[in-house]
Amino acid sequence: MSRVSLYQQDPRTATRNAAEKRFRAYGLTAIIIALLALVWLLISIFSNGLPAFKQTFLTYPVTLDAAILDKTGARDPEVLAKATTMTYEKILLQSLDAEIKARGIDVGELNPKKLGNLISGEAPATLRSRVLADPSLIGQTVVVNVLAGGRIDGYFKGRVTMESAALDKNTSPEQLALADNLKAAGILEMRLNPGFLTMPDASDKRPEAAGLGIAIIGSLYMMAVVLLLALPIGVAASVYLEEFAPKNKFTDLIEVNIANLAAVPSIVYGILGLAIFINIVGLPTSAPIVGGLVLTLMTLPRIIIPTRAALKAVPPSIRDAALGVGASRLQTVTHHVLPLAMPGILTGTIIGLAQALGETAPLLLIGMVAFVRDFPEAPPAGLFDPAAALPVQIYNWTTRGDPGFVERASGAIIVLLVFLIAMNAVAIYLRRKFERRW
Repeated sequence: MSRVSLYQQDPRTATRNAAEKRFRAYGLTAIIIALLALVWLLISIFSNGLPAFKQTFLTYPVTLDAAILDKTGARDPEVLAKATTMTYEKILLQSLDAEIKARGIDVGELNPKKLGNLISGEAPATLRSRVLADPSLIGQTVVVNVLAGGRIDGYFKGRVTMESAALDKNTSPEQLALADNLKAAGILEMRLNPGFLTMPDASDKRPEAAGLGIAIIGSLYMMAVVLLLALPIGVAASVYLEEFAPKNKFTDLIEVNIANLAAVPSIVYGILGLAIFINIVGLPTSAPIVGGLVLTLMTLPRIIIPTRAALKAVPPSIRDAALGVGASRLQTVTHHVLPLAMPGILTGTIIGLAQALGETAPLLLIGMVAFVRDFPEAPPAGLFDPAAALPVQIYNWTTRGDPGFVERASGAIIVLLVFLIAMNAVAIYLRRKFERRW
């Protein structure tokens, strides 16, 4: 009888070990491919989106001629409001032309009448609002910081070249050359643009003025509605099903439906919201209250399922001990079970909110894709005002033709990612803070 050494692999063991090594290699390869894809995605988003946080500005003195803006001299708000943005655009261009001549900047063959594309179409409206807010500025020479035109901004960000400008009716190589001279003279510069986070959306012809202000507020309003409704309802339903409900066919049916609702496509909830909250109840379209209600319905199953799992994870011995010393079932749940399950409940809630924050399809169906320029009021009235949302704003910008909006969309994705990372970080912190060992 031959002896087999334990230190020597037989053919079958060698085959199993080789198969295990191949399986590990496949798993490691899959992880590496996934990480490379994630890194490539992040590099693509950040390389395209970071320029959105910078903008090209023109800084120069502007004379607010009282003979043009207030012929009566009475500073009557009704008279001042009659001066249109076209009037302020004329004042801006005249002052820019005067500053160019005063500094002796070479304009080449550019006609002074073609300076208009150097300045954003949003600049006259901004100056007009400033004057209406402080009529004492009329008659003075003030220094303004106005947005440069979209093509000028794109030139300094690499989207526009001299060759493409020669084929573009919205700019010309002469304007780009003048922009270089203005930058050398210190009139034009690129710097951080906080308006990207605070300004409202802009028209298709003004990508340089488009901002996320209304979309951020709309998303915050909707998340507040979801948190105030989904958390108490979801936790109460979970506690009842897990701790108090009898185990019968009816509760089994409810559990199956909750699991099925978690897998329903989000666009179905949008159709439900459109049919019930808008067509039947009569709530306004494009309002955060409707978006919050729709996202609440969508988020409830995603809160109930992890909450029930957290309640199940609490050892039965804790319930038995509480009941053994005379506590009621309600006292046992509120004083012992819920505090111990709180880390899982909070984690599931925040992850559910993070998923709701990134939803687009249901919000499109309830009209939140509308173009909104006015900021909503403070709650509760603001919940019924028209607003946008971050994912919908991203979708909206990607459908527009100007490359400047694609840059804006990538920048908005970065903002959305920051919100999602922050919410997940809070979930991890709360889980570790309230986690208890038993």
